[in-house]
Amino acid sequence: MTTIKWGIIGCGNVTEKKSGQAYNKIADSTLVAVMRRDAEKAADYARRHNVSKWYSDASELMDDADVNSVSIATPPANHLDYALAAIKKGLNVYVEKPVTRNAREAEAMAAAVKDSSAKLVVAHYRRALPMFLHVKNLLDTNAIGDVRTVQIRMWQNREPKLVADSETNWRLNPALSGGGYFHDLAPHQLDLMLYYFGEPEQYSGYSLNQGRFSPADDHVCGQIVFKNNVVVNGSWCFNVAQSEMTDTCEIVGTQGKITFPFFGTWVSLKTGEDEDTTNFTHPEHIQQPMITKIVAYFKGEGPNPCTIDEAVVLMKVMDAFTGK
Repeated sequence: MTTIKWGIIGCGNVTEKKSGQAYNKIADSTLVAVMRRDAEKAADYARRHNVSKWYSDASELMDDADVNSVSIATPPANHLDYALAAIKKGLNVYVEKPVTRNAREAEAMAAAVKDSSAKLVVAHYRRALPMFLHVKNLLDTNAIGDVRTVQIRMWQNREPKLVADSETNWRLNPALSGGGYFHDLAPHQLDLMLYYFGEPEQYSGYSLNQGRFSPADDHVCGQIVFKNNVVVNGSWCFNVAQSEMTDTCEIVGTQGKITFPFFGTWVSLKTGEDEDTTNFTHPEHIQQPMITKIVAYFKGEGPNPCTIDEAVVLMKVMDAFTGK
């Protein structure tokens, strides 16, 4: 496979800037087709982004001989079925996060990948961003000594600006999303914890619906104890006053502390009385660094930047936090 020829299944708002245009800006990668159930919107997307083909049926896109890889960017309820269909056809797959609604579905996806020659990557794209690689480098070089505790706080109001716009707020429909805003935002955060600290030893948590403004729980708390004895505590609440909103991760070690926002552009390193802040500018298409790694992997020129097996562990952690 010398050129990765992409088809997007679900060309909604998340693909407008974050990923869609990136496919044509990477060597040996091109976007050849898009699909959306609303034919008029699919045609509009193709016209605006100079994509030669559009479909309103995913099966037709996957049967297109010019497509050898698909990006699944629908709500999570459809991820498993589309991934299984693509894998069965021998197509490589890039799946948006959360990879599925729950661990059981993720395990089914993992089993299909294991029995196929097709390749699959999960869209935990923060792994490839310079800002979060900087944090990993600080940890790998023991900049704060031995890590003792990590505190994650994601507190937002009922309409978080961090969530991509959609015509219908499917994220608050557990049947479509798997949960609520926690399922949309926490995968980014928890995947980085797994990326930084490795295999978890145990994890538990709880969730509840305090505000009752949707069917989804709006408050989730959880704890992870990793095999290297790092302890992570997380708190997600989507029903606080605007003045109390925060997006903070504090990694505390025996010699200092690393602080950063998951949805921001800076990292602070404090050791003793010294504190240094490094600012970052994310790429125009925030998934492009990840997609670059995926293209290399699909071509057999690099490792898988985020495997389905890693995503299964993540979904097990999220299920434990939400009581599934």
